[in-house]
Amino acid sequence: MQVGFDTNILIYAEGFNDQPRVTQARQIRKALGEDRIVLPSQVIGELFNALTRKLGVPRARAKDICLEWRATAGFRLVDAACWDGALELAANHGLQFWDALILVTAAEAGCALLLSEDMQNGFVHRGVTVANPFAESLHPLLVDALRHRG
Repeated sequence: MQVGFDTNILIYAEGFNDQPRVTQARQIRKALGEDRIVLPSQVIGELFNALTRKLGVPRARAKDICLEWRATAGFRLVDAACWDGALELAANHGLQFWDALILVTAAEAGCALLLSEDMQNGFVHRGVTVANPFAESLHPLLVDALRHRG
């Protein structure tokens, strides 16, 4: 099962912010394995901005972090179909455009799950279920993905 990551999951996995979330994000990354993680290109751009603007990481270090994620996980470029789908999703379901773009790109990449603490837990679009990995109770699809590697 392919699993998309939203930006906040990467930030925690890099060791920033809330320690319990850092631990959880790192455990999820390890349990899934890099070959099952999909990163929409939008997420890498947001990661760079969050690292440099919000967290004060030097730009050269932020670039290296982004390139490392891109090299070790599945990287999915946003294309015109993703943009069109995101506009439709944002217009019809009230999502923020950039969140919709991440969700649609995850769908285009064949993901069954998108891990995000910002989007509505349990929301399903085009076969992709949004799951908050920091929720009190983990979504059953996430539990299943963590149990069954490969």
